Amino acid sequence: MDVKKAVFVESNSDWSQCPKHRLPEFAFIGRSNVGKSSLINKLTGQKNLAKTSSTPGKTLLINHFIVNDSWYLVDLPGYGFAKIGMEGRQKLDRMIKDYVLHREELFNLFVLIDCRHEPQKNDMEFIEFLGSNGVPFSIVFTKADKLSKSKLSTNVQAYKDKLQESWEELPPIFVTSSESGEGKDPLLDYIDSIIQSIE
Repeated sequence: MDVKKAVFVESNSDWSQCPKHRLPEFAFIGRSNVGKSSLINKLTGQKNLAKTSSTPGKTLLINHFIVNDSWYLVDLPGYGFAKIGMEGRQKLDRMIKDYVLHREELFNLFVLIDCRHEPQKNDMEFIEFLGSNGVPFSIVFTKADKLSKSKLSTNVQAYKDKLQESWEELPPIFVTSSESGEGKDPLLDYIDSIIQSIE
């Protein structure tokens, strides 16, 4: 898939206020500072479509972008660390879960994981939440350029091994780098294949 056009539509704090349409949505989520905004910008070919920040927890709303006038890319707030206090944290978690569980237009949730780290508790808990609620998702490892090929392979395999302790079948897995562009085409082609299957 070639992304010829990607335009910001609107931000919301409530899933029920999100844009009314009949197009498929593909959402991106991950722990704070996982490189979500950078990956979104790489996928769409626009440097500043999603706002990047060195401060974790910058995305605090559900952000909708329309791509090629045919599908929506949704940038969700990160789970885990954000400097907003416990009450704000709980509100964010509720916002995320309400969107993920109730948004009928959501066809796939891409869960972003920093490939440099061992399996993290909040990543595993969020993945288990998705599985137990039947939410279709894929795992996207980010920052592949930060590791050697052998270390990258070891870390990805560690995640697979951890997941297979409780999962009979693994979700689709992608390895990406917003620096080198690795994984961009397979990810976009996967989105395209889902769109084609709907049509």
